[in-house]
Amino acid sequence: MTGLMNNAPRRYFVDAVGRRVLIGLTPEETFEFERLDSKRALDQEGMQAAADDRRSWSGMGEQRWLELYEKHEGAWRVWMAQSRTKRREAFSLS
Repeated sequence: MTGLMNNAPRRYFVDAVGRRVLIGLTPEETFEFERLDSKRALDQEGMQAAADDRRSWSGMGEQRWLELYEKHEGAWRVWMAQSRTKRREAFSLS
């Protein structure tokens, strides 16, 4: 993901077989997170969701989304800290 000026760090990496995977998640977890996230976005926009979609987001869907988000966010923060350290080290060697 990138921000307005492409300055935001990417939260995805490309795995060995070319899949975009969120840092800290498996390819399967990334797929699950994105599926749940799209349902969450539909609910937040107030769009009418099918009955099955509403059931899957409420309760377990929301809890699972939060679990995956927290796992990704924690791993991303560690990755960012490591990246900053590497950049400082590279800069000090120059």
